[in-house]
Amino acid sequence: MPFAISDPVSSVLNAALDGIALRQRVTADNIANVDTPGYRASSVDFETSLRAAIAAGDPAGAAPGELLATDTPVGANGNNVDLRKETLAAVQSQFQYQILTRATTDRFALIKTAAGVA
Repeated sequence: MPFAISDPVSSVLNAALDGIALRQRVTADNIANVDTPGYRASSVDFETSLRAAIAAGDPAGAAPGELLATDTPVGANGNNVDLRKETLAAVQSQFQYQILTRATTDRFALIKTAAGVA
């Protein structure tokens, strides 16, 4: 979801929030399919694209995230979901999302203060 204010910092926050939200959805799918025969877990990398977009001076041009196959060993039923790994990823993503939403809230508060609206 793009912000109403368009500047490089808002673009970075927007891209990071979108990437983490995608990671949370993919992790939830992996956990939901822990017992599905033949299911192959995925992971999300958005940091590489965001880092490249920032280096190029166009943070708004960051790709939303790339789905990658995990290298977790495959079990007897063809499933490679590691519930312990997915649970840790879910917790880590939750903390990252909380930090980014806090940064976004603080940024908007700063803008409101600077504009004399607060």
